[in-house]
Amino acid sequence: MATLSDEERAIVAVVAEFVDREVRPVARDLEHANEYPEELIAKMKQLGIFGLAIPEPYGDVAVSTPCYVRVTEELARGWMSLAGAMGGHTVVAKLIMTFGTDAQKQQWLPRMATGEVRATMALTEPGGGSDLQALTTTAARDGDEYVVNGTKTWITNARRSGLIALLAKTDPRARPAHRGISILLVEHGDGLTVSRDLPKLGYKGVESCELSFADYRTPVSALLGKVEGQGFAQMMKGLEIGRIQVASRALGVGRAAFEDALRYAQERESFGKPIWRHQSIGNYLADMAASLTAARQLVLHAAERYDSGDRSDLEAGMAKLFASETAMTIALNAVRVHGGYGYSTEFDVERYFRDAPLMIVGEGTNEIQRNVIAAQLVARGGLPD
Repeated sequence: MATLSDEERAIVAVVAEFVDREVRPVARDLEHANEYPEELIAKMKQLGIFGLAIPEPYGDVAVSTPCYVRVTEELARGWMSLAGAMGGHTVVAKLIMTFGTDAQKQQWLPRMATGEVRATMALTEPGGGSDLQALTTTAARDGDEYVVNGTKTWITNARRSGLIALLAKTDPRARPAHRGISILLVEHGDGLTVSRDLPKLGYKGVESCELSFADYRTPVSALLGKVEGQGFAQMMKGLEIGRIQVASRALGVGRAAFEDALRYAQERESFGKPIWRHQSIGNYLADMAASLTAARQLVLHAAERYDSGDRSDLEAGMAKLFASETAMTIALNAVRVHGGYGYSTEFDVERYFRDAPLMIVGEGTNEIQRNVIAAQLVARGGLPD
């Protein structure tokens, strides 16, 4: 399993210290107030967190994907919203690194590495999310520009992102449909509005919004890789790291819930003894620890596969599926361990219970993940060695 370098272990330790010192003491209040964590995001920039996936010559501190997984887990352990704020940013960085022109790399990656520019994706639409080939947002060529019309939803950091990787149809008549889809690297401007903020069960603080494009114009140089019709395949590759990142967030939430439950089970007494000594509670703790350990191994395995350069949608799908379902189960059982206090907003376990479902439906629902996994198992003739 993945071994981090000394430098990478030091980076994870610095992030863990930041989470314990500055995030956990304020996360509950910020979350309940649904307040955007400006100061914490600024500190993440100073720590170089937004540049961890961007190598030289564009960034300074690129790390392996297993290290990136551990950093994401630590952030989510403190407050999942912080890990969510960097998820789409990483996917866009990887898209530009892999498919972008030299000019696009020079234009965006150095500023993304410092966090000066934060990026997000615009994939999902009000009429559907999982079936990306059925999207209705169009980008029609008009001379040296594209004219964009359509609506996107569930866009993280929508108004605070300086760069948006927009999935749109540049050829609505193409068959099969995916051949008419492209990615445009767009910025806020005339014709692009944040039409509404979406109310959410969890994932508070960091905004999730609807974006409306009405005759929005962007230069043809915004086309990722300068080739039309490749957007669907490009995004599918980008979603490999996206799903690994979501799985890492689930690890963080599950770990936080487990650690809170373990601590509470040692402190709380009933019938004259700590509640962990009661078999039912002890069993919860044992199951939490076992499933969390298994989830971490799956996520690190997917991270190593991704770094190998081989296709990793099977591994990313399995990691995302198992880690997110594990986080949801652990969060629920942490509420059980806390009893009535688990239902109180004075304890963090109710937040974990509200945050965990996002990883089940985000970055491709777990129902879609099962479809991806099954298709890859058939294509590969079973599990790889």
